[in-house]
Amino acid sequence: MKANKSKQRSKKGSTSRMQARHDDFITTDSPVLTEETLQKEREGLGERMRMAREMRGLSLSDISSRTGIDIASLKRIESSEILPPLGQLIKLGKALDMKMGYFISPGVDKAMTIVRKGQGQAIARYGKKKSQQQGYVYESLAPEKANRMMEPFIITLMPANVDELSTHDGQEFIYVLEGDMRVQVGGQTELLHAGDAIYYDSNQPHLVKAATKAKTTILAVLHTGAK
Repeated sequence: MKANKSKQRSKKGSTSRMQARHDDFITTDSPVLTEETLQKEREGLGERMRMAREMRGLSLSDISSRTGIDIASLKRIESSEILPPLGQLIKLGKALDMKMGYFISPGVDKAMTIVRKGQGQAIARYGKKKSQQQGYVYESLAPEKANRMMEPFIITLMPANVDELSTHDGQEFIYVLEGDMRVQVGGQTELLHAGDAIYYDSNQPHLVKAATKAKTTILAVLHTGAK
């Protein structure tokens, strides 16, 4: 009986923590992905984007016309209210003539960097509102390397009602580590399981999502086409 009561208290505590989460983000039990960490990432990315835009003498309207991202969303990104999905980061990088990795983490100029298990830079984005239901947590596997030509991530796909296709420059490679993933590229849709891999051109309309109500974990390597 005591064990059952302990489990019930633990479950209630977990529910309370979930209810306290921000609409645009989720956290996990990982020490890397705390609310403090998320706030720092929001502030860092938004500030770097604003500085890059102002340095080039561009307005939010200019960036909106170049990326297709509405001005209201751009304001929320710069004010650190939300983190944009990866596809938008690639578009922002191109619009500002920067590699997308600069916004995630500028890194330092050295020949080699190593990320040990559990030490990647974790960033979460999960919206409850329809316009924000990206449904994934992504962990950068090379945050300390400057001038990255590729962006490797461990991505956890959460069940979400996401149907909006993304289109941007570059190519993507995905290897399914755990769970089931549904991917659409152009007019073709495929179901991938653990151990399956896919490589596609990102300039084709594409969508990647969890195929079931369980989370899916993937290794994704993005090449944005930036020089």
